[in-house]
Order: sequence, then structure tokens, then C-alpha cells
Amino acid sequence: MTNEFSKCYGLRAAILIISFSIAATLCSADEASPTAQLKSEIPPVFAAKAESFDYVRRTEMIPMRDGTKLYTVILIPRGARRAPILLTRTPYDADERITQKQSKHLSAVLGNKDVAEELVLDGGYIRVIQDIRGKHHSEGDYVMTRPLRGPLNPTNVDHSTDTYDTVDWLVKNIPESNGKVGILGISYDGFTALMALFHPHPALRAAMPINPMVDGWMGDDWSHNGAFRQLSLAYWYDQEATRQSKEKWWSDHFDDYESWLAAGSAGEMARQHGLDQVGFYQKFLAHPAYDAFWQEQALDKLLAKEPLSVPVMLVHSLWDQEDIYGALHVFRAIKPKDTDNSKVFLVMGPWFHHQQLRQGNAIGDIRFSEDTTAYFRHTLVRQFFDHFLKDDAPPADLAPVTAFETGTNRWQRLSAWPPRGEDGQIDTVPLYFQPAGRLGFSAPGPAEPGFEEYMSDPAKPVPFLRRPIHIEDEQGEHDWQTWLVSDQREASSRTDVLTFTSGFLTEPLKISGSPIVNLIAAMTGTDGDFVVKLIDVYPFSEGDIWMASTSHGRFEQMRRNATGSICRM
Repeated sequence: MTNEFSKCYGLRAAILIISFSIAATLCSADEASPTAQLKSEIPPVFAAKAESFDYVRRTEMIPMRDGTKLYTVILIPRGARRAPILLTRTPYDADERITQKQSKHLSAVLGNKDVAEELVLDGGYIRVIQDIRGKHHSEGDYVMTRPLRGPLNPTNVDHSTDTYDTVDWLVKNIPESNGKVGILGISYDGFTALMALFHPHPALRAAMPINPMVDGWMGDDWSHNGAFRQLSLAYWYDQEATRQSKEKWWSDHFDDYESWLAAGSAGEMARQHGLDQVGFYQKFLAHPAYDAFWQEQALDKLLAKEPLSVPVMLVHSLWDQEDIYGALHVFRAIKPKDTDNSKVFLVMGPWFHHQQLRQGNAIGDIRFSEDTTAYFRHTLVRQFFDHFLKDDAPPADLAPVTAFETGTNRWQRLSAWPPRGEDGQIDTVPLYFQPAGRLGFSAPGPAEPGFEEYMSDPAKPVPFLRRPIHIEDEQGEHDWQTWLVSDQREASSRTDVLTFTSGFLTEPLKISGSPIVNLIAAMTGTDGDFVVKLIDVYPFSEGDIWMASTSHGRFEQMRRNATGSICRM
């Protein structure tokens, strides 16, 4: 056994000696060749295998007339031939907007966040989304809602020219297409869809602006009749701090109401976030009044001067918390040019901003008898684009105005908006403030007091939502989307809010169009904003809930008064 043990011991010793020898050799080699490298395992160019995919994905840098190249994502259903093209131009990252999941199936890639999803999946359309100049993967300089070439834009490019150049490239470089292009988009993307109507490319055959930004001073996004919406600061911060929108607005309180009170003013809030570095914030400060800066980029006014050549379907949300002004005013501006009702259409649905992408059987606590957004996508969107973009041009059964009437819970086909009587006139019905907080359809008597008064404290501003106001998480997003139909009792109970309430209605009341407020006011301060809300008192079993809603429309009018005397608004 001694000999066996000795043999094993000797073998183990030999192994150790060899191991030390190899280690020494490695160390010696490392010291001798300090520049030695391992070959990278990443290939210079990876060729993805996508032959089994039911679509072809292309990314292109499309050149514009000034040499700037714009990043463009193209999704082509495999086997497509003579397919129409649907284009969206966005500042919100084309890759993120068009790719919900990484999949071999186009349905999973598009997901359910594209109004045109069914046209692509079932109708064989080619889908194109492009980063606008200056944002994300595109080259060039970014300017918020870049104005048309002219006094506000001394360059030779704008969204109109960029769309023209993009359409021209697409029809020449996508052999699967039939050479016909439609453009659509929501909100900012709706703005770029409208900009395509100025000097359009001949291949642009249809446009669908949905909840478009049209006039930021009058009623879309930034202001309502000049009354500033402070939440705009957060949007400007996210949008313009960096090309990739990587900087995100921060808050030091869960309740945004407390954050704004702590800052003391919108200007101080902007300073704390460094917004003085952001270009559009500086422009906004320089133009508080409705001057040429705003008027010369108001798309409804500009389109009224343009010839009508491209068929347009304007889509409006009755409770749009962001862009409630634009679509209706563009329709009013361009519809008179459509003398045979063949080019300009209006759709009005019971939705919040961009709800067309989601389910439409409810908004807040208001329920409808059908999924209204499904009807919009399946019927109206499909008929419009199929008719104007497909080679066989199927007929479209589209009314000049298609509107959902919430009180009767049904879609209506109308010949005009607002609807007119048999004499061709719009019927107007006055609604009067009356003493003791009453509201009625008859004028108050001459002997009754002629005014109401209240004390407004800037240190205790009236919130637009029930506190705490926190719109960052899922619940907060829901509160933001639906605040126009939320319970208004908290505001009405404040001593610095005047409330006038009618008696019980004894017959149905339908309000169509835009209510007009004639307000005569005086104040002791130097300036102020007046907000007027027309509200349904909505009966629930647990008690009346005051809903900021009306049949066929909602009205929240904000006016700025900068005088100390009596003024009429």
C-alpha cells in the first residue's frame, strides 16, 4: 500500500507541476504581447433572418430638398401589390409608435395603438411613419409646430415641403405601392397631416387629421383665448429639452396643486426646471397677446386661403381635453369650398383626446350602447381611405357630417354643422343668469339685482380636478383624459366660484354647435382669467353628480381680461 500511495502521490505532484508550468507560460505570453486582442463576436453588419415574417420592414433616411434626411419606418405586408400607402409624420419617435412588439406577425408589431391597424392587416395597406426633422433619428433643427415658409420661417423648408418630398420619394421607391398616398395622425401628428394640404404632392389623395393642433392661442393645447394652461410647461420640457425627449418633467409633490403653489407662479416653475433654455418657451413669453406670431400660423385661417384639392376627413372629440378647438374651426374654414360635398367630411365622436385608438363604449361614467370608436375605425376610416386610395375605388357612403348624439345614444348623418333649420338658419336660444343663482330661458325683470360678486384669492386657485391632482400614473392618466366629464361639485361649492342652476328640464334639450357667452364683468385687480362651464346636472342613484358635459358638445370658455374697468366678453 505504501508503494501504491507513493505512486498516487507522485502523479498528483506531477499534475501540479504541469499546471504551474502552463500558468507561468500564460503569464509570460501576456507580458510579451500587450497588444494582443480577442476578435469581436459581434459581426460588422448583422443580417436578420426575416423570410418567415408576414411583412417586410424597411428603414430609410429620406432626403429633403435642403439635404436634411428624415428617418422613416416602412412596413409592407408580404406579397403586397399595388397597395396604397398610409403616412404619419410624428415628433414622438417613429420606432416606438409603430413597433409595439418584436414579432414575425404584423398584427403584433402594430398592436392596437394605430387607427390604421385594420387597413394594414385586412386591407393590405403599406404603413409608413416618419420622425419629423429635428426629433429622434431624423436630422435637422426642431421647431415647435414649425410654421410655413414666410415671415415666421425664413428657411425654404416646412412640414408642407417635407411631406411633399417624402411622398415623392415613397411613390418612386416602394414598388409594391399603387402610387397613392394618404396621411393621417392624431394631435401633433394631426397638425402635420393638415400641413400636408399646403401645395400638396399630386400623389397625396386623402388626409385624416384627428384632434389636430390648429391654433395654440385660441383653444388648442397652450391657451384658451389667451388664458395659459400651465401644464404646457411640462410638454415643452419633454419635447424640446433634448432631441430624443429623454428629459422628463419632475415634481416635488404628489399633488401637483401643491407643486404649483410652492413655486408661486408659472414663471418660477419654468425657472426651476431650466425652461429658459428652451426656445418655444421664450417665444411664448414674447407673445402673450393674439398677435401676428399666432395669427400667421393659425391653420384654420391659412387653409381658408388655400385651394381645396385633397379630400379631408376631420375628426373631432366632443370632450377633447387638449385640442378641442382645431378640427371644428378647420371644417368651418374649408367646407364652403366643397360645393358638391365630395371632399370635406367631419366626424364628431363622444371621446377624449386620442380615444379613437381605444375602446369607445364609455367616457368616464357615461356609458354608450355601442363601441363608438370601433364604428369609427371599421366603417368611417375604411370607407374614406378605400374610396380615395384604392385602385378599384369602391363607393363611400359618407355624410358631410357624422356625429354621435350622446343624449339619444346614436350616430347621426347630417348635411351641415351646426345643424340648420328648414329655413337654413341656426336656431339660437338665450340662457340667462338670474338672481339668487338661478339660470333660465327668460330674461330677469328690470327691477331685479343686476350682478353677483365674489372674492378671488390667487393664493387659493380653483383646481380643474378634485385634489390630489396627480396625472403621472395609470389612475392619473384616466383622470386627465376624462376630467371634462368629471364631478364638478367640488368646484361649485367654493365661495370664489359663481354657480347658476336651472330648474328641472321639462322637455328634452339638445345643444348643437358652440355656445356663445356674453359676460359683463368688473374687477378690482389688474388682470384675470374668466372660465365659464356649461354643465349637465347628471342624476345618479347616489345623488346628483355635476358633469361638465352636454349633448353634442361641451363648452369651457376662458377669456383674459387685462383692464380694471367693466368689460364685455
